[in-house]
Amino acid sequence: QVQLVESGGGLVQAGGSLRLSCTASGRTFTRYIMGWFRQAPGKEREFVAAIQRSGGNTYYADSVKGRFTISRDNAKNMVYLQMNSLKPEDTAVYYCAADASLMMATNPAQYDYWGQGTQVAVSS
Repeated sequence: QVQLVESGGGLVQAGGSLRLSCTASGRTFTRYIMGWFRQAPGKEREFVAAIQRSGGNTYYADSVKGRFTISRDNAKNMVYLQMNSLKPEDTAVYYCAADASLMMATNPAQYDYWGQGTQVAVSS
């Protein structure tokens, strides 16, 4: 079992930045690929970014590529999402997720554990 807790959400103006954090506890953190997803009101949960166990490889949704950066600190059991040049369409609840499989995935159904989410709101 892995427990995930997100933090760092808030209200920011368009063009601004936020850094989301996710703290993991439980089984060995390095066993998991970590991902960030988001869900806006009335929409399905969508993939944002993922990072391999070692942190060496990352993958991003086209909508955030070049603006968001995912990273992890395995010594601290933490994963981060640095979000720059935020747009109103980035407004959503952001979720941290852990995946025990071998390949990074964009399908939320593949992820085994989820946090409770943190709200990000971007005003125009």
